[in-house]
Amino acid sequence: MKVLHLDTNHPLIIEELTAIGFQNDEDYTSTKEEVMAKIHAYDGIIIRSRFSLDAFFLEKATNLKFIGRLGAGLENIDVDCAKSKGIFLAAAPEGNRNAVGEHTLGMLLSLFNNLNKADNEVRSGKWDREGNRGIELEGKIVGIIGYGNMGKAFAKKLRGFDVNEVICYDIKGGVGNDGARQVGIMELQQKSDIISLHVPQTPLTTGMVNTGFINAFEKQFWLLNTARGKCVVTEDLVAALKSKKILGAGLDVLEYEKASFEEMFTSTALSDRTGASGTELGQGAGAEPFGFAQDRRSQSMPEAFQYLVQAENVLLSPHVAGWTVESKIKLAQTVVDKIKAEFC
Repeated sequence: MKVLHLDTNHPLIIEELTAIGFQNDEDYTSTKEEVMAKIHAYDGIIIRSRFSLDAFFLEKATNLKFIGRLGAGLENIDVDCAKSKGIFLAAAPEGNRNAVGEHTLGMLLSLFNNLNKADNEVRSGKWDREGNRGIELEGKIVGIIGYGNMGKAFAKKLRGFDVNEVICYDIKGGVGNDGARQVGIMELQQKSDIISLHVPQTPLTTGMVNTGFINAFEKQFWLLNTARGKCVVTEDLVAALKSKKILGAGLDVLEYEKASFEEMFTSTALSDRTGASGTELGQGAGAEPFGFAQDRRSQSMPEAFQYLVQAENVLLSPHVAGWTVESKIKLAQTVVDKIKAEFC
């Protein structure tokens, strides 16, 4: 089989596919149109999130037998079209679930103990013990939305912290285990002190965390999102932070991310919100904060994001919850193992 690699990954994936007799070609720079012009010659694709494999692309891939995605989800692939063509899909949520679980717990503990705020203050010469008095995880009720690989991994990390209870909500029934009791959405919103999102990006989850969803909670709560940025309406989140309905947020993902996850804002997000020319963060000034000159930040960043950047009770990271040294290896190995099981 001929396999086209569209993103750089751990070298073991090419090494192991070569060992079973596959021909591996690498193309990390061609445009989507250029790849489409030659994709008919390939039996397999290995991709992360460089671009979408939509129906138009898949129509050109007349000999395609499998797609290996080194990540948890398949949202950048037209799954229905791929399945209709008999294309085998191999994602790898097993490969980075532990990393996501650890990162989510780390964000929660940092928020509860004001670690980011305290670190910044001490570095600037401020010694404020009372202003950085933390709260404890013990006795809290943790609600997990989406109880698949990632949700279960986070629940596992909570063992030993003496939380009152871990509960989970999922559109699939029967997913609860000894790590979390499955409940309906009303019980989740009634009891939770902490909400952690671990859902894929689908039409059902896009914009899920909005004002109506937030206000349905009986208690103030903390929000963690290490899933997909578009699941949270940022403007509604900011409103809830201002009103203290949401006490703090740990966000590894943002509504404004490009679909590739490699840059923060899409040109559409900028033009829709600011009327800017579409210059994307991550391009241009390089060393400048957020990839553009300081005096342009307020013009280029959506107002809601400007609030998040300044808020002391918000912790941000650049979509790296599943991005560890170990998970890079695990993701590659998981995809290789699934391809071997299907074709060897």
